Amino acid sequence: MKNRKRNRLKNFDYSRDALYFVTPCIKDRIHYFGEVYNGKMITNKFGKIAENQWNWLAEQYPYVILHAFVVMPNHIHGIIEINRKNIFNDINIARTCHKNNVRPGRDLAQPKIKPLPQLIGAYKTTVSKQIHLMGGKDFAWHRSFHDHIIRNDVEYHRISHYIEMNPQKWDTDIFLK
Repeated sequence: MKNRKRNRLKNFDYSRDALYFVTPCIKDRIHYFGEVYNGKMITNKFGKIAENQWNWLAEQYPYVILHAFVVMPNHIHGIIEINRKNIFNDINIARTCHKNNVRPGRDLAQPKIKPLPQLIGAYKTTVSKQIHLMGGKDFAWHRSFHDHIIRNDVEYHRISHYIEMNPQKWDTDIFLK
């Protein structure tokens, strides 16, 4: 059995509060989400699914905060933040519901934080499922995803700028094919 290169930083807790730059790619770098035209990304119906499901992550998981994001023809770039402070508002709602004999949908008093790979796995699964339902039977993600732990404000601003400018620099992008 061939040893695979480790994708994640060894001994790092990917469920800890941090900012993460992520890039999941479509298998074989097929242009499935639309095209870049005159430096602007024009998403198709599948690209809109990729965008909607990115926003779904923050709706689904109260500890997720989304930052810069772009859908490209064969990948997405995004900055995702795990921030436990966001949960406290939901916990207060749960306590109020309990006090008034109203049952919330889940026990928010004991939140479970999904690590980054599980969050991106949920994203990729929901995108795939919706695309398959809309006729994209051959759609598939590349295994795993690229990630980078953002360590300071300088990195954050550099990466945010890279994401925002990505469509304009598509001709030189390493994910072009």
